[in-house]
Amino acid sequence: MDIKQIQELIRFVSKSGVNEVSIEQKDFKITIKTTQAHTTVTTHAALPVVAAPVATPPAAPAEPAVVADTSHYITIKSPMIGTFYRSASPDKPLFVNVGDEIESGTVVCIIEAMKLFNEIESEVSGRIVKILVDNASPVEYDQPLFLVEPI
Repeated sequence: MDIKQIQELIRFVSKSGVNEVSIEQKDFKITIKTTQAHTTVTTHAALPVVAAPVATPPAAPAEPAVVADTSHYITIKSPMIGTFYRSASPDKPLFVNVGDEIESGTVVCIIEAMKLFNEIESEVSGRIVKILVDNASPVEYDQPLFLVEPI
């Protein structure tokens, strides 16, 4: 089994929703295990094999909503890597909900990075249409957080 076949198998497993695949041949064995968070590839071969990294499937949205055409919406993106929080603490109210109207400068969430809690302010005015990240989830730089319909 060559590297291209392994990469194709990894892509297939990550897209198909199968949790685990094992293939064993005379001098080669590969096991691919997929969870919601990541994909693990284990190989045992007479020859060294290098596996390609696999993109993880996106996390489920925080608010279930049907949004057909998002081209006219503005996306609020994460300005940093960290942990996304929808409120200042578990006992405090959420900063924004779907349907809320926001102004430029409105705090929409907090992102914790290296034990610092950074308030993220909206740069646009509009109505929150969709929240794209679950509370207490890790976020990457430039990851979409909210969809806003301009007013």
